[in-house]
Amino acid sequence: MTLELFKASLKSDNPESSLSAQLKALWYDGKGDWHKAHEQVDHLNDTSSANVHAYLHRKEGDIWNADYWYRKAKLTRPELSLEQEWEQLVLRFL
Repeated sequence: MTLELFKASLKSDNPESSLSAQLKALWYDGKGDWHKAHEQVDHLNDTSSANVHAYLHRKEGDIWNADYWYRKAKLTRPELSLEQEWEQLVLRFL
């Protein structure tokens, strides 16, 4: 799948069942459903999920919480727009 196909899939009612939890979270976020996106990664402890979790809290505006999750992902908060970070994350997990 490409970034363009992933974006096109946002027109669907549900994400593809074969998507990883990280991609499902980004899919729901792309649909504008932050809470459903958060549910996909909130209970996971791996660094990939922590990275998506950090992005979601950054988008929410909770920078303290976002930085906590970036640290758990062994990263620092990027100097990118939220849209750029979303695209980079999608490409990383595709």
